[in-house]
Amino acid sequence: QLVESGGGSVQAGASLRLSCVASGRTFGSYPMAWFRQAPGKEREFVSAIGPGGTITHYADSMKGRFTISRDNDKNTVYLDMNSLKSDDTAAYYCAAPARLTPLQKITVAAINYWGQGTQVTVSS
Repeated sequence: QLVESGGGSVQAGASLRLSCVASGRTFGSYPMAWFRQAPGKEREFVSAIGPGGTITHYADSMKGRFTISRDNDKNTVYLDMNSLKSDDTAAYYCAAPARLTPLQKITVAAINYWGQGTQVTVSS
C-alpha cells in the first residue's frame, strides 16, 4: 500500500514536499517513482529513484526544479517541488514498479502499485 500526503494549493513560485509511505518490509529493494495527471491529460512520468537512493531520473521538464529522495528506514519516498508553475497543477501519484525495472524504462505500464494520489494546485 502506498499513501501520499503533502499536496495543497499554493501560489506560483512556491514550494511543496510530497511524501509517500509504503507498507511492506521490502521497500528498500524496489525503485520508486512519482507520476502526475492533469485534468484531461494522460498520466505522465515525473521522477524515479533507485532502491538505494543514489540513482535518480527525471522528466526533462522537472529537472532542476524537482528533487526525489527516499528514506528506507521510514519506508518513505519524497518529492520536493520548487518554483512551482500553474502547469504543475495535477494529481501526483506515488508508484512502485517491478524490482529490477531500469529507471529510464519506468512508464505507466511498468507500475505494479499506485497510491491514491494527492492534489497539487498552483495558481498564478
